[in-house]
Amino acid sequence: MNFLRNTFAVLVGLGITGLIITLGIRAFPQWVTFDAFAPFEHWQRFLESMKNDEAFFGFLLFISGLGTTVGGIATAIIVKYAKVAYAILIGFIMLFIAMLDVIIFPYHPTFYKISIFLTFFPFSWIGGKIVEVIYERNKNKKIRDKVNKEK
Repeated sequence: MNFLRNTFAVLVGLGITGLIITLGIRAFPQWVTFDAFAPFEHWQRFLESMKNDEAFFGFLLFISGLGTTVGGIATAIIVKYAKVAYAILIGFIMLFIAMLDVIIFPYHPTFYKISIFLTFFPFSWIGGKIVEVIYERNKNKKIRDKVNKEK
């Protein structure tokens, strides 16, 4: 049962991350060069049209970090144990996808190629740590309330 729960958590985290990145790209109308909702359907043409726009790639890093954090939070909330580890798994999977993107499509600037390594793991780790800290505080509060109640 834990395997299904953990698999579901990872899929939800990846889905939320993808949705946030998609919504982030669509946030600026001047970047929308496609008709479909998801920019990933026309990713090669889209990247080719953005290859000289460093602001776009900077924003893509930011929105990827934000999406990975929120996806890590969602994953960590759903899994029962090893919350931070599963949140980091979201970062690893997103880093793998970003590396494939950089390898397959040659339109990314150098700073983006380097920065993806500094974005996905730390932000997914932060998402897992946020949930872990909240759960620990709630657990400590319950213990403290129980001890105070007994006095």
